[in-house]
Amino acid sequence: MRSENYYQERNLKNLDRIDGLLESLPAFCEDFLRGVENRTSTLTRLNYCYDLRIFFDFLCKKKFRGKEPRDLTLEDIERVSETDVEIFLSYLSNYKYGEKRLSCDERAKARKLSTVRSLFKYFFNKGLIEVNNTAKVPTPKLHEKEIIRLESDEVSAILDVAEDGSGLPSHADGYHEKTKIRDSAILTLFLGTGIRISELVGLDNESINFSDNSFLVTRKGGNQAILYFSEEVGDALAAYMAQKEGDPRVPPGEHALFLSMQYKRITVRAVENLVKKYAKIVSPLKKITPHKLRSTYGTSLYRETGDIYIVADVLGHKDVNTTRKHYAAITEDHRRSVANAVKLHKKDDDDE
Repeated sequence: MRSENYYQERNLKNLDRIDGLLESLPAFCEDFLRGVENRTSTLTRLNYCYDLRIFFDFLCKKKFRGKEPRDLTLEDIERVSETDVEIFLSYLSNYKYGEKRLSCDERAKARKLSTVRSLFKYFFNKGLIEVNNTAKVPTPKLHEKEIIRLESDEVSAILDVAEDGSGLPSHADGYHEKTKIRDSAILTLFLGTGIRISELVGLDNESINFSDNSFLVTRKGGNQAILYFSEEVGDALAAYMAQKEGDPRVPPGEHALFLSMQYKRITVRAVENLVKKYAKIVSPLKKITPHKLRSTYGTSLYRETGDIYIVADVLGHKDVNTTRKHYAAITEDHRRSVANAVKLHKKDDDDE
């Protein structure tokens, strides 16, 4: 299965989920999703559906009692006031959907508000509703989250654990022996290139070019980019690919780079569990995820280069402000390092 087919399959699954969700949403939602199709990914539109499902459920419970979400019309939407939207944001702190009791933090609230605004803005710009009260509601204040990452000694430690299994429970020895080369390659690739988990899972054997230590990734939005890796990363990848070549159980037509124990393309969930397993041993107080390994790489790259634009380009951030928000805190290190650069009192030999 080639990487383009992996992403095509993922998009088709998202489209199937969207079709299923549309059956319980107001009919006009289909027009909205079609209208934004050319500038959004299938995953974005799927998340729109999840957010709108909660919003319309709220409206039917609190404002349009007796109606089902599917029965709502654009005339109903036009009647949604600024206060209704503010009550919705408050409601998200502790609400019930189906049998589940749920709550949203400030970022989840901001995302849902953004989704609702997008819907109202679309129909307002089309002239199908005359008022858009969602535009009057301010976005919830977002507090900066501390950057969680591995320090240099922890980076070395997690790679050591993946290689030799030290710290793993004894009953995991047999399993680790079968996966240690693959796991080391995955962790080394995360920590040595900062790629996203979706990019890693989507890699094929053909994505890797050892002649110039480069590889092809499909980034968010479907764009492809060529990235480069170090000799250390190359050695880990080469060791894993050599192991696969010598394994007769690998299906002849399987192009996926990283395989599960069932010899199929490894899943996002499996990679998340893999990272969690090793990270718990070297840094039990930090909640380390694949994204935190990406942050670790971004932090190290910024420290080494001091160039936020290089970091943004390598990480695939479309807006450098996104990068700056995540990594500019590291400038504190630079401030500390230059604290003694300016001398106030000249030494005696300077006066001679």
